[in-house]
Amino acid sequence: MKKLALSLMMLLFVLVVAACGTNQDESNENATEQDNAKIEKLTVGTEGTYAPFTFHNEEGELTGYDVEVIKEVAKRMGAEVEFMETQWDSMFAGLNSKRFDLIANQVGINEDRLANYDFSTPYTYSSSVIVTPTETTDITSFEDLKGKKSAQSLTSNYGAIAEENGAELVGVEGLAQSIQLIKQGRADVTVNDKLAVLDYMKNQNDKDVKIVAESDDVSEMAFTFNKGNEELVEAVNEQLAAMKEDGTLTKISQEWFGEDVSTK
Repeated sequence: MKKLALSLMMLLFVLVVAACGTNQDESNENATEQDNAKIEKLTVGTEGTYAPFTFHNEEGELTGYDVEVIKEVAKRMGAEVEFMETQWDSMFAGLNSKRFDLIANQVGINEDRLANYDFSTPYTYSSSVIVTPTETTDITSFEDLKGKKSAQSLTSNYGAIAEENGAELVGVEGLAQSIQLIKQGRADVTVNDKLAVLDYMKNQNDKDVKIVAESDDVSEMAFTFNKGNEELVEAVNEQLAAMKEDGTLTKISQEWFGEDVSTK
């Protein structure tokens, strides 16, 4: 009887150990499946008409700073990326209706948008800058705009900034005309968006003008998501952080703007 009881106890022990091992194996399998789960496709809303951020090149290919950044993010995630070109006026409606997973279109972070959407970490920073002829030496700050002629689109925020700092406005249609006027001596300065100025100077290789001052008020641009997509936001942020760490984001930025606009 003692031998029988001992045998039964040994059998029970073996069965319990086996069951535990099975449960552990199942847990390991489930954990492995979760680890291997990944985002296979990113659907991205973008304009496709907003150079140098999202536009079609001469070959008809969609490219631009925002396009190349999100393509690199998707590549590192092991995900396919599909762009859905949408007019700006319909961009957020498309996101709301889940036509795409995120927007890549230089969307600025502000309080109103934060109330309704989630954002990645910023990948672009910009501010207003003062542009003068290269030989100018007496304008080095916004305070120096007082009494100067500033070539501006009269309805733009940048015209308002120039006027608030005491400049006399000279009306123009856009940045290119502003720069022509200051090079011709018909205006002293122009105030404009840093990214637009850098893009102009790089593409035109214009050495006759320079940026002499930059405002402290910095705008932050980021990828935009519907709320409730925390895992996707975290996955994108992880790759953006890696791209900043290894210099890839800086390289893309310099290719498009001639300097790093991915940091403050």
